[in-house]
Amino acid sequence: MKLKEIPFNDQSAERIYKDYLYRIKKEVKGLNQQNQDEILMELNSHIYESLQEHPTGNEVEKLLNILEKLGRPEEILKPLVADKKLAEATKTFNPIHVFKALLLNLTNGISYIIFFILYLFLFGFVFLIGAKIWNPSQVGFFYKPGEVFILGHSKGLVNPDDELLGNWFIPAMVVSAIALYFIITLLLKLKRTINK
Repeated sequence: MKLKEIPFNDQSAERIYKDYLYRIKKEVKGLNQQNQDEILMELNSHIYESLQEHPTGNEVEKLLNILEKLGRPEEILKPLVADKKLAEATKTFNPIHVFKALLLNLTNGISYIIFFILYLFLFGFVFLIGAKIWNPSQVGFFYKPGEVFILGHSKGLVNPDDELLGNWFIPAMVVSAIALYFIITLLLKLKRTINK
């Protein structure tokens, strides 16, 4: 559905209104089109209804009072955009969307920092798969009781014979990455239901 802009008689009021809409659009551009339109129409509807409550008077003054009560889009939309992005991400299971949602939500609390760190581990598993293909003798799971415990690149510090997984390293990392991905996504869904 297309947004119907509110007509103003005063050009200054129209410029202020269009600037406010532009700022809203700028804040919600990371969301899918449906969520962008929903937020834009909701705020536009609020402005329109507030203008209709007081039909007489200076349009600029009325509009400025309404926008002041609504607040700056950069502030009021930040948590809403973060929640909508998280909802989009958990529906699609797309790791890029989840990662973007976590970046938006980092300011919302310590739990998101934990999720962010878990996602870094997830990308670490993917990186290790590529590193194992690139440098198979130096990358792996090296373990020697009391001496060495390395999951990653050994930098030539250990004997390649101490690598425990051998050819099973890549399948083990793939399974670990997939399991961690689903655990993180399910934890995010659980957190969203707890927050509601």
